[in-house]
Amino acid sequence: MDQQLKRSSQLKIPRDQRRTTSPHAQGLDKGALYPIIYGHVIVPDRSQIDKNNQTCASQLQQQNHSFFFVFPLILKHFRRRRRRMCGIFAYLNFHANKERRYILDVLFNGLRRLEYRGYDSAGIAIDSSSLSSPPLVFRQAGNIESLVNSVNEEITNTELNLEEVFYFHAGIAHTRWATHGEPAPRNSHPQSSGPGDDFLVVHNGVITNYEVLKETLVRHGFTFESDTDTEVIPKLAKFVFDKANEEGEQTVSFCEVVFEVMRHLEGAYALIFKSWRYPNELVACKRGSPLLLGVKELDQDKSNTHVFKDAHFLSKNDHPKEFFLSSDPHALVEHTKKVLVIEDEEVVHLKDGGVDILKFERRNGSSRPASVERALSVLEMEVEQINKGKYDHYMQKEIHEQPESLTTTMRGRLIRGGSSKPKTVLLGGLKDHLKTIRRSRRIVFIGCGTSYNAALASRPILEELSGIPVSMEIASDLWDRQGPIYREDTAVFVSQSGETADTLLALDYARENGALCVGITNTVGSSIARKTDCGVHINAGAEIGVASTKAYTSQIVVMVMLALAIGSDTISSQTRREAIIDGLLDLPNKIREVLKLDEEMKDLAQLLIEEQSLLVFGRGYNYATALEGALKVKEVSLMHSEGILAGEMKHGPLALVDENLPIAVIATRDACFSKQQSVIQQLHARKGRLIVMCSKGDAASVSSSGSCRAIEVPQVEDCLQPVVNIVPLQLLAYHLTVLRGHNVDQPRNLAKSVTTQ
Repeated sequence: MDQQLKRSSQLKIPRDQRRTTSPHAQGLDKGALYPIIYGHVIVPDRSQIDKNNQTCASQLQQQNHSFFFVFPLILKHFRRRRRRMCGIFAYLNFHANKERRYILDVLFNGLRRLEYRGYDSAGIAIDSSSLSSPPLVFRQAGNIESLVNSVNEEITNTELNLEEVFYFHAGIAHTRWATHGEPAPRNSHPQSSGPGDDFLVVHNGVITNYEVLKETLVRHGFTFESDTDTEVIPKLAKFVFDKANEEGEQTVSFCEVVFEVMRHLEGAYALIFKSWRYPNELVACKRGSPLLLGVKELDQDKSNTHVFKDAHFLSKNDHPKEFFLSSDPHALVEHTKKVLVIEDEEVVHLKDGGVDILKFERRNGSSRPASVERALSVLEMEVEQINKGKYDHYMQKEIHEQPESLTTTMRGRLIRGGSSKPKTVLLGGLKDHLKTIRRSRRIVFIGCGTSYNAALASRPILEELSGIPVSMEIASDLWDRQGPIYREDTAVFVSQSGETADTLLALDYARENGALCVGITNTVGSSIARKTDCGVHINAGAEIGVASTKAYTSQIVVMVMLALAIGSDTISSQTRREAIIDGLLDLPNKIREVLKLDEEMKDLAQLLIEEQSLLVFGRGYNYATALEGALKVKEVSLMHSEGILAGEMKHGPLALVDENLPIAVIATRDACFSKQQSVIQQLHARKGRLIVMCSKGDAASVSSSGSCRAIEVPQVEDCLQPVVNIVPLQLLAYHLTVLRGHNVDQPRNLAKSVTTQ
């Protein structure tokens, strides 16, 4: 290869763009170059570094490295902007005759399974009839059905044969959430290397150094058509490919091209590469964003756990195989349950019916990256879980599933005890670490959005039963200010998906500082589940709706059980703990009871349909309920709503009260009940338009003059009351959204979770 590459020219960078002040640029002074040699990296030591580009190049050439081009190492500690998650999907069939119509249906259905994540445009790429011809690329702004209609129209106009059979085929698909550039076909994925579509890429994430890469590629003659950060990736692949093949026949592999591209990318990403230069091949890689491989029709003589040792493992026979790549297991489960969770810095190469998994090492000096041996796991998910069933929307279904999801969350974890044995809790994922947690100087809950609210609802009972100070941190804020985390701390990371980018950054930070890291997530095999020292899965089942409902209540229940487990060594609280366990066992029945308020909440939503704002006051355990209820209303019904700590009412919010503004007050029976009664009286004195949630039988005491609307809910143990109280507010948010004509499951500008910064 060196003979073919020796005349490749240097890719030059302006001097003012070569400098880096990143603490991650180990061993490099300011102004140092980042020389890339095909297949490996050379980082000169300090004695070799010279600010003069010519001197550095001469030093490298003296080391007999004939092919190199230089990019600056861009690792800025940039101010993070929240970006939503895209969806990527790919399908490759090997020795399996599939019609073009079937292939299109698989790709479209894969995108439909991903659309709950949020998107504003979509696209696909499929093979043309000739393997030596560029692929067919379709991109469209709008929803997936707009893409389907556009493809069907194009098929009609070009008389494309949908019955054509492919023995081999590789197709990729993408749903995009606009970050760089408006929703438009030119900004949609797959992004192309240019005329001829030599390389196509679908991307979930953000490339932080794309501007420098773009400027450099423009100077080398590349023309950019989109406003995206993604377009630099296929163009960089094209540049690498062309330089490697300037002389002689093609010898550079698809994987080598991708490795060289990865060396220049900074940021978070999951990528799938397709190229007609490498027919019937796909290459996928990731750093920070989720990506899974699904495998179908493996050799039935093998055991249920299949290990990929190298590319030849699955190519020993010609049995038909199908491979699927997806950023989400929901798009895989209808095809196969055998999946591989791709790790950061891994490159997966699908070729000739085999799977080659290689580990990308940025500073690896070897000529070929190390092969990785990985095992397939089995998805614990059924297709029925991701269907709506008898319900009109996923959010509606998931609200009504809560009795069952809570039962599943608690199954096998509550020990009823007996005549001589106390009732207790068993959390297998934590039992080996409970002593360490009990010795902690403090417990820190870390999460975002709904997960943060669930942790906030659980903080009082954890403090009560453990006697340990508990602090709350919003993940992004902790990372922004680099707040103190100590070795003696226990950091509890709460995330439904287990892939939330800000929470993962905070997790890495806590690990660096030596804290014991505990994960609470709904996704087995997620990044948080893998990176934490121990943890608990909430087992709430698949949650498709963007607005989290059943995951929230299951998170609270898990954290209450966490408090019970930590405090189980204290005799003085045994009676209290057993009362809570009894309440947990009966909680699904209480949720069934409160779900009967569905029609009542629909009537209330009808009264609020024209309103522009809603205030929700809570206190104690139910401050979190106020925050979460307001969040549900604002995120799906697009109505301004604010959750307020009732104790802060006189410090500003009282100025908003008049006879027009609807105000919800949560006043169920607990230690704060009398204080909430005082709040209701003060709001009533100012002619507030009140909606009061109270315990059954308390309607008269909270609304003696009939001046407010009362919503009665079952009374449970105070620490479990937030689980009951949130359900009417979930129902209210749902019905408000439907009545106002908005999309319940895919709210405007929102995605299910945020997996990039």
